[in-house]
Amino acid sequence: MRYLKKIGKLTTITYKQIGIIHTPFTSLENMPIQPGAAKSIEGKIEIYPEYSKGLQDLEGFSHIILLYHFHQAGPSRLKVTPFLDQQERGIFATRAPVRPNPIGFSVLELVSREENILIVKNVDILDGTPIIDIKPYVEKFDHPLGSKAGWLEGKTGKLNTTTADSRFRNNLPGSK
Repeated sequence: MRYLKKIGKLTTITYKQIGIIHTPFTSLENMPIQPGAAKSIEGKIEIYPEYSKGLQDLEGFSHIILLYHFHQAGPSRLKVTPFLDQQERGIFATRAPVRPNPIGFSVLELVSREENILIVKNVDILDGTPIIDIKPYVEKFDHPLGSKAGWLEGKTGKLNTTTADSRFRNNLPGSK
């Protein structure tokens, strides 16, 4: 049975930056590696005025999914040694930023909205990171029962003591 119709190879997809995030993290070193390790750290998402009407009704949600561009990530790699592990893994089995499409996401607590500014908590994002989209987090949609954590099983206990380092930085010497 044929499920997919071949439509050719896409080479470029263009997204518009809709805003920027302001955080206390001006360097990648020692930054939390996931929102779960960034408890109570606040940030400010500035949505550009031409997109601010799209924020209507967002304040009714306790959390948002923030999609952003890893603008300080090094060259794309298909295998990496991720945080919380010592073994090389396939990039798509990690959350490392050196992806073919350097798109990051974080689930953040939405504290408040004032016009085009969102105050968020549990921020693990570098200051000045370009924002490409926002979606509401809905537990019934986004938290599947019975999910598995693959190679991360038993390793997330180190989350609060593991911070970012330079391993995925732009032009990192020895990049694979």
